[in-house]
Amino acid sequence: MCEYLPSQPSGDVVVWHHGSPHSGALIDPVIAAAELRGIRMVTYARPSYGGSTQLPNRDIASCAGDVAAVAGGLGIDRFAVVGYSGGAPHALACAALLPDRVSAAVTLAGPTPYRSDVDWFAGMATEVALRTALTGREARAALPAAFEPDCFVDTDWTTLSGAWSSLGEDAGRAGETWPDGLVEDDVALVRPWGFDLQSISCPVLVAHGRRDRMIPASHAPWLAEQIPTAELWLRPRDGHVAVLTGLGIALDWIRESTHA
Repeated sequence: MCEYLPSQPSGDVVVWHHGSPHSGALIDPVIAAAELRGIRMVTYARPSYGGSTQLPNRDIASCAGDVAAVAGGLGIDRFAVVGYSGGAPHALACAALLPDRVSAAVTLAGPTPYRSDVDWFAGMATEVALRTALTGREARAALPAAFEPDCFVDTDWTTLSGAWSSLGEDAGRAGETWPDGLVEDDVALVRPWGFDLQSISCPVLVAHGRRDRMIPASHAPWLAEQIPTAELWLRPRDGHVAVLTGLGIALDWIRESTHA
């Protein structure tokens, strides 16, 4: 568990769900966005990341119990959630399963649940890891670690070389140190998530870059359609990483949605 306390707190609390892989630490641009708005920012390492205990055969829904325990331990009753990439489904799980505690949710570059009736992988620059995860944890764990630069577009590289450089550093370190975390995230993503998107009742913002080559933008409209309270925000120039430059706007949206 990791938290950031702003110098001038507004009373707002956000639980940040990292992408995959991650160390469980809050990175600089997330802290900067929280400080500017007086937001208390909380995060944690999912199972097998950052020294967290492995949870075999976990589903996405299991994170709701972890988040409830973290928030309870910190004396936090109500909070918003923001999830990026592989963390986005986990944010939605909290919105669905902790309705009395989650005030709003934001997904950034998040996937839909896996569906066999469509080409779920269409538009992905690389699909090997997630397609292999469909056959089980053992097969996914046997894949050699590999980074596919084709997943990123020019705006992604610009973002990673600037304010969000700590994201790349954290992901690289976590991938080397806790490879099982990424395996478990991938397998959980393509299995049933364990909750109903249509049960979500809090305000939700589904944000996605139209040029995303890791999780294609085609996932976002379907996701937004399944959530009764969702708004869709497609950013025309962003890829998978560049969409994070909209985090500040997303946090402002949370404050507007919860204080209206």
